Amino acid sequence: MSEGAGVRGSGDVVVRGRIVTATRQLDDGVLTVRGERVLVVESFAEWVGRHPESEAPPFAGIVVPGLVDIHCHGGFGYRFDSTDAGQARGAAEFHRAQGSTSVVAGLVTAPPDEMVAQVAMLRGLVAEGVVAGIHAEGPFLSETRCGAQDPRYLRDPDPELIDRLLAAADGQLRVMTMAPERPGFEAAARRLAAQGVVVALGHSDAPYDRFLAALAPAGPGTLVTHLANGMPPLHHRSPGPVAAGLVAAAHGRVIVELIGDGVHLDAGFGALAFATAPGRIALITDAMQAAGLADGEYRLGPQAVRVTGGVARIANGSIAGGTATLLRCLRWAVHDCGVPLADAVRAATATPAAAIGLSQVGDLRPDFYADAIVLDATLGLRRVLHHGQWLT
Repeated sequence: MSEGAGVRGSGDVVVRGRIVTATRQLDDGVLTVRGERVLVVESFAEWVGRHPESEAPPFAGIVVPGLVDIHCHGGFGYRFDSTDAGQARGAAEFHRAQGSTSVVAGLVTAPPDEMVAQVAMLRGLVAEGVVAGIHAEGPFLSETRCGAQDPRYLRDPDPELIDRLLAAADGQLRVMTMAPERPGFEAAARRLAAQGVVVALGHSDAPYDRFLAALAPAGPGTLVTHLANGMPPLHHRSPGPVAAGLVAAAHGRVIVELIGDGVHLDAGFGALAFATAPGRIALITDAMQAAGLADGEYRLGPQAVRVTGGVARIANGSIAGGTATLLRCLRWAVHDCGVPLADAVRAATATPAAAIGLSQVGDLRPDFYADAIVLDATLGLRRVLHHGQWLT
């Protein structure tokens, strides 16, 4: 174990540092892990009082919960939108090593049989703990705001296809993104919500009133997919989905995703969102196959993607997902948007976990999984702890 990373005593992992979570901050704290779970989080003074004869652990840096990415399509050359389990494993392992210890596997619009087969493959990886769930982004989206979603396969909500996806997922479909203006949205959303699936609104051209009506408590939506992307821009005479999402989030009714890679959103918009809806922001990557790799040719679902200068686009110029890690998004929130570290950490851990009902992750508290990352003063990654084991 490297200097400053933590010490073991009596089989426990002990990590000392500045601890920052959604529920507490300790300038000099100690995280003690036993097995896969957090045993205790306490001040260094409390730890010394309980271990007067023990050697003090070195100060490791800033310690935060393992990051939770609820919207991710791949990375390091690997894809979640595949029937190859090796592809999905590779994507999950890459992001885990970069600090995202819980990753939801995202699918994009594709032919129905392909989507069903992809869900069936991912179901087994959820059961193994490789990924934390499945997010179906499509195919019930707006053609006008489809972005990099393949318009050939977009369709109105189809009860038969929904039932096929639910059956293939066997309880592991966590999120489905839909456009609320598509005919059949209400019935489909009720069906999904009844099965425990989070209804996310996105890739929508709906007016303000229609979008807002679909958000809880008036409607079934509880999450907004990548706010401001895949929807018309905010305008003072046509506020649209962006304003509706922010209003609902500010009232504590929904959580909104932000792609914090510095490409999809200007930092000023990020600052506005955090100020408008504190505690209701979930940072995401929307990462695709090229994350962590050089410029070049890649794929997102059925679409060919070209990455230039770290920006992924399809042939018509639409941005095609992100190439960043969630830790980079956290740094963007702090360094570019001016968000306090504790708020940015919450947006990358506890809030996304709560948004889709992930339990025992997203915080450092007794009996939660021992997922944590150690950062330096500039929020660079030093070490990753996953289920009580050091990965780096």
